[in-house]
This record gives sequence, structure tokens and C-alpha cells, in this order.
Amino acid sequence: MNELGFIPVTAVPIIWIVGAYLLGSIAFGILVSKMFGLPDPRTVGSGTPGATNVLRSGKKSAAALTLIGDVFKGWFPVWLALQSGMLMWVVSAVGIAVLLGHLYPILYKFKGGKGVATALGVMLAISPMLGLAAALTWVVVFAVSRYSSLGAIVAAAFSPVYAWVLLSAYKDYVITVLVMSLLLIWRHRTNIQKLIAGTESGFGKK
Repeated sequence: MNELGFIPVTAVPIIWIVGAYLLGSIAFGILVSKMFGLPDPRTVGSGTPGATNVLRSGKKSAAALTLIGDVFKGWFPVWLALQSGMLMWVVSAVGIAVLLGHLYPILYKFKGGKGVATALGVMLAISPMLGLAAALTWVVVFAVSRYSSLGAIVAAAFSPVYAWVLLSAYKDYVITVLVMSLLLIWRHRTNIQKLIAGTESGFGKK
């Protein structure tokens, strides 16, 4: 018995990490599309349940809700872990776990999204300035190129640099951002091939 009742102290980090993964496994794109009577977002575009594919249905409000939901599920567990006084490595593990839940959700046979919005939520929880820098990078690249995937890839590539500048005193968080960035780029490997081949789908492009 301890101050946490019947839960051993050593099990607390595991509970946080597993809980974050399960939260990340919730696909807001699929839930919102069903709520609006829209096609499954996995049947269009890149075949993933993200806000970009929901937007391709023509329902901007549904895409906005999906984006908010995916950002929130990345932000909330990390913010809660910080507020609860969890050790830095636990907070970092929670952030990576919620992203892995989105990328490889157990609820959907481990076939998830690209993770951009969820990773943004994690970064906003760790450091609002870091999240805003990554988001602004995506906005600028997308505004110029009209490729959502290119914006995500460039933002992912620069995020570890932003983290190093803003969070150099918190090495665990810098490593967390680096790991998330590598996961995002890996998940966009098909998009990278299409961008190189000139066959990637862009908004407003034929």
C-alpha cells in the first residue's frame, strides 16, 4: 500500500503511457465524418483519417472539427502529465505514445493517420512557442506550394531545430520532438516520392 492506494508507484508511468496511446487511437476524422454523413476519409486522397482528407469531402466544418480533435488529443495528455508533476521522461513518453496511437491505432487495425495535427498538439503542450513556430512553417509552405504534405514535411524537418533553440535546457523534450519529426517524415515517405515524381495531389492544382 502507498499514497496511490493499490497502484504500485512503478506502474504509474505505464498507466499514463498506455492511456495516452489509447487516446491517440481515437480517429476523429472517422467519427466526425460519420456524424456529418460523409464518406470514410480513408477512401479518398491519401487514404488516412486526417483533416486534409475530410476537407476533400467539401465540408470545411467537419475538417475543422477533425483538426481540433486531433490537436486536442495530442495536447491534452501531455498538458495533464505536466500539470500532474510527472517526470520529464514520462511527459516525453506520453507525447510519443499519443502520436503512436494516432499513427498505429489499435482501434483501427494499426492503420492510422499521418500525425501532423496530433504532433502539433504535443508540441503546443510542451511549449506554445514551439507549436506556433511549427504551425507557421506549415502555413507558409502550404500557402506558397499548395501542398499540405510538403508543408508537413518541412515543418517536421524544422521542428527539432526550433526545439533545440527554445528548449535547449530540456534535452528530453528536444529528443521527443526529434523522434516525432522522424515518425512524421517516415509516414510521409509516399508523399515524398510523389512530390519528387510530380504526382502529388495539391489543393487548387490539377
